[in-house]
Amino acid sequence: MRKLIFIIFASVALMSACAGYDCTMNNMVYTMYKIYDKSGAADTLRDTMSVWTDRNDGNDTVLINRMSGVTGFNLPISHAQPEDVFFIQWKGKTYVAYDTIKVTKEATPHFESADCQPSFFHKITGVKSTDNIIDSIVINNPNVTYDKSKEHFRIYIKSSGI
Repeated sequence: MRKLIFIIFASVALMSACAGYDCTMNNMVYTMYKIYDKSGAADTLRDTMSVWTDRNDGNDTVLINRMSGVTGFNLPISHAQPEDVFFIQWKGKTYVAYDTIKVTKEATPHFESADCQPSFFHKITGVKSTDNIIDSIVINNPNVTYDKSKEHFRIYIKSSGI
């Protein structure tokens, strides 16, 4: 009888352990942008920066509102289209300027379990920007996963900017 109770208890414990997979609640992935000056030294955002993007429904959405004092920032990356476009407002004491960043990428579905919704990882294939405050932008790490700490882009700022 003790063996039967032990077998039933062990079976229930194993079945409940296998059935409860911890799905990721937020399956969005983000890219990390780090700020550098023209010489290649890490820099800090001294003035304010706001970032927004257009959504699929035709409206825009603010992603960053008046950020300053940071050396980098994260932006989400979509899986719905092959190119993401980000609009940036740089606001200093004596100027307001705008830049646009366009990121092209390939999306790959990422499955953790049949019980969970798929997320999408990406391989960045290109990046372009306007050059009002941004001197240049380069891809540092093209692979985008859940790891938000990896530096995907390096933004080189003109000396007259931030």
